[in-house]
Amino acid sequence: MFAAAAIALLVTLALVLARAALGPTVFDRTQAANSVGSVAMLLLAVMGFLNGRPEFLDLALVYGLLNVISTIAVLKYFRHGNLGDPGLDEGNGR
Repeated sequence: MFAAAAIALLVTLALVLARAALGPTVFDRTQAANSVGSVAMLLLAVMGFLNGRPEFLDLALVYGLLNVISTIAVLKYFRHGNLGDPGLDEGNGR
């Protein structure tokens, strides 16, 4: 059963990579990159259970959290043009 899930995830990964290559906008490509990270996280968990190493689930969860944070950072960069510039301070007129 886990082997069938691993094969299905690999097929999904191939489809997502095709979408990443053919995405018309940067946001489509970012969504495809996020999907690649999610599929990789699921594949890591399944492969851990196939090999009898359930501690891989912890690694998959950490990878998933990093995937979400990096996607938010990339989208913020493309929307605002920077990641850490606080902008103008309204209080002292600069």
